[in-house]
Amino acid sequence: MKDAIPSVPAEKEGFANRKLIRPLLNHSNHTNHAAPAIGERRERPERAPDRSNGSRGKSAPPDQTNAENFYYQKQMQSKTPMVIVLLDDEEIHGVIEWYDRTCIKVNRTGAPNVMIYKLSIKYMFKEGEGK
Repeated sequence: MKDAIPSVPAEKEGFANRKLIRPLLNHSNHTNHAAPAIGERRERPERAPDRSNGSRGKSAPPDQTNAENFYYQKQMQSKTPMVIVLLDDEEIHGVIEWYDRTCIKVNRTGAPNVMIYKLSIKYMFKEGEGK
């Protein structure tokens, strides 16, 4: 390739006459496309609609991690005595027997079983741990 270009000192040739030739690189697929004529521009493939948050391909985190469900399952299987403190600071002692999205059922010894709405629970802990 160097043999085809006559060598001329830089001060005689000038930098304005030089053209930069770059090969066409298509990283998305390796099919050969016809090279555009000199002076023409290639058309770019269309992009996906603009995302307002600027993320590229990342999906939103899940709404629910299932950590709460895992905790209830673990306490139910081991029949752990629990203390459930309600919003009015009433304490309910018992074992979690059943739960769903909105409430839990607690078996109590020496008292009737109760179903408690989760929204009315302030916090809960294992009976042996204390507050």
